Amino acid sequence: MLTALSIKNYALIDSLQVDFNNGFTIITGETGAGKSILLGGLSLILGKRADLNSLRNKDKKCIIEAHFDITSYNLKHLFEANDLDFETHTIIRREILPSGKSRAFVNDSPVNLSSLQVLGEQLIDIHSQHETLQLVDDAFQFQVIDALSNNKEELQTYSIKLSEYKKLKKELERLQQFQSEAIKEHDYNTFLLGELETAKLKEGELEALEEEYETLNNIETIQEKLTVSNQLFSDEQIGIINTLTELKVVLKQLATISIKYQDLYNRVNSSFIELDDVFSELEAFQGDIEANPNRLEEVNSKLALLNNLFQKHAVDNIAALIEIKHKLQNKVDATENVEQDIEQKEKEINKVKTSLDGLAKKINTKRVKAIPKLTQELQSILAQLGMPNARFEIKITDSQTYFSNGKDELSFLFSANKGGQFQSLKKAASGGELSRIMLAIKSILTRYIKLPTIMFDEIDTGVSGEVSNKMADIMSQMSVTMQVFSITHLPQIAAKGNSHFKVYKEDVNEVTTTNLVKLNHDERIIEIAQMLGGVDVSNSALAHAKELLN
Repeated sequence: MLTALSIKNYALIDSLQVDFNNGFTIITGETGAGKSILLGGLSLILGKRADLNSLRNKDKKCIIEAHFDITSYNLKHLFEANDLDFETHTIIRREILPSGKSRAFVNDSPVNLSSLQVLGEQLIDIHSQHETLQLVDDAFQFQVIDALSNNKEELQTYSIKLSEYKKLKKELERLQQFQSEAIKEHDYNTFLLGELETAKLKEGELEALEEEYETLNNIETIQEKLTVSNQLFSDEQIGIINTLTELKVVLKQLATISIKYQDLYNRVNSSFIELDDVFSELEAFQGDIEANPNRLEEVNSKLALLNNLFQKHAVDNIAALIEIKHKLQNKVDATENVEQDIEQKEKEINKVKTSLDGLAKKINTKRVKAIPKLTQELQSILAQLGMPNARFEIKITDSQTYFSNGKDELSFLFSANKGGQFQSLKKAASGGELSRIMLAIKSILTRYIKLPTIMFDEIDTGVSGEVSNKMADIMSQMSVTMQVFSITHLPQIAAKGNSHFKVYKEDVNEVTTTNLVKLNHDERIIEIAQMLGGVDVSNSALAHAKELLN
């Protein structure tokens, strides 16, 4: 509920501070006194866009602050969803700076207008005779029917299942799109993969092949050099082995003469052993080496294949080719397995769809059952509000479409006159009739769901007598379970309020200012008497005012 409102430097309001109570609050005032200004300021709190022209003093900022008690509103999840600090005593502040910029705060945390609008919808419902678009909206009409149907639990479960269904559908579409695109590339990817698999790639293979190729390709030169090397080692006259053998004999003789030659002998002997080993390996190489044109052709072909693959895939090493092969394998496997994935996803969708259909059927059944009751209650209330011939034709039709609140399509038709044709509310009802229908609907809703504070802005325009009394009774009854405001010109309604505020203008230093004041009991008598008989209050008007209040 709205507990306090503060407005500074807004339109004709210099500074205004007022506290409100629960129950039925009346706001009255002469035409042009500034009731619309009050509503305009309150609309800014609810997220309406700011206008620099709203500033009373262009050099100062405008500040509008509203306090709400939201203990019983169950809005904690909404605060969390919008990253706001939840407080049972919530304060919303709106500032319009002289520069034209606007700022909004919820419990001192800055918020954007969209978040403020979402929160504002849950706090105050401002309703005037000219603002009945909500009434002709399917979503609102379903909300009314579902309130009477007690469909809250089913709708919550349906919403969860619908989100799951939509998610699965998107996943299926992604798979189908992938399949469509993959089929085009599948043959080419399979061909590329086949080439890489045929190549039997091994890391480090390139270097080994290149070395083998150089050996096989230069076999004659290698043989020639090995022969020369062998001769240099083994020639009887000048061969290294024979020469070293003779040197060893000479040094060994010297070592027997003097120990100082022993080291020279040892070093030559070590060299002899090493060179003898080299000679043995040369002989082995010479024995193993032979021309192999077939193997040379194989190695050459493999190197050509690898170079071709390097160019085709724009890489320069076998490790990169192996990585490409793995990626191609994954693509080919995914394409070949996607059909199974699609089938599995379709099974999951059908399962959720079956659940959705069952929930939609339950919702539909309860709606159909509630419609006669809603129709009867609406027609009964409207008869008391001066519309005895009002009739509703509300029909629910099954569809194949999954809407956010079920699978039903709604036909909400109305006829104001006896024998008249049923038409949509927008076509069949006048502004005044729409206001009374809205009042009837809101009064019914208060019995089933928790509504935000509602502010009726002169919806009683054009009615009088017993109808206005009944309107007042309905709003008064609504205020038992919620906070209700009524801006009115009718004394019959004003007298029903638990509290009464008056909007008035006054000139201070030749500047017109709008103010709002709470009336005590005696002041209410005078105000209602003036509403009955004009500014000059008669004794009969005072007596009538007292009678209405009592």
